[in-house]
Amino acid sequence: MLKLNEQGLIPAIIQDAETREVLMLGYMNEESLRRTLSSGEVWFYSRSRQELWHKGETSGNRIMVQSVWLDCDNDTLLVMAKPTGPVCHTGERTCFFQQITEKDL
Repeated sequence: MLKLNEQGLIPAIIQDAETREVLMLGYMNEESLRRTLSSGEVWFYSRSRQELWHKGETSGNRIMVQSVWLDCDNDTLLVMAKPTGPVCHTGERTCFFQQITEKDL
């Protein structure tokens, strides 16, 4: 059913269930998805550290799962969630706070 990439990962878009704001994009493997579904909190697979990552483990800003959806191609997840604080490691509410324009290219 799930179409994982060559590294065994699937992108997971995290969206605020209440505001519908896109909060971040992370990657999950089967184990982090299993933990996300069973615990009700978001888990990722850290590509840089090559290990499971419980979102908010250090900051305390967890992401509480409301529902998880699979797209029509079975290769992307959408996690509807409620954040308990800022989601971005910079302290911003969302990771998508930097608008670019053509002049930035």
